[in-house]
Amino acid sequence: MKKIVLAAAVLAASGLVLAGCQKQTKAPFESGVCFHVATNKDKTLRFNPVSRNVTQLEECAATLEGMRIRFVRLGQSNNRGMVGAYQGSFIFLEKEGIYVGQTYEGPRFMSLVRTGDGRLAVPGAVRRVPAE
Repeated sequence: MKKIVLAAAVLAASGLVLAGCQKQTKAPFESGVCFHVATNKDKTLRFNPVSRNVTQLEECAATLEGMRIRFVRLGQSNNRGMVGAYQGSFIFLEKEGIYVGQTYEGPRFMSLVRTGDGRLAVPGAVRRVPAE
């Protein structure tokens, strides 16, 4: 029994070590600066400042959404979404809404959802009315 517990502990520890070896790209932490994140040809990330004196992450997300809409109006096909960064967090603009993550490769968490008419809202703020 002790051997099984010891083997499980060793496997768990090795899994944690391997998880620590994965690439973890962090966003820059420059106070109040909203960045657009572009991918270079060599797959590295380039952080382009879009707006300064931004007070909160949602304001940066709205700035990036406005930028995305202007690109679409200019005729750029936007099937792949857009990525931004604000004070150490990545912002991912997707068709379902806006996600936030602490690393580029790591998990992403829903921040804002798209309503039926394409606007952005806090999850749970829009109540669905059942069809009659």
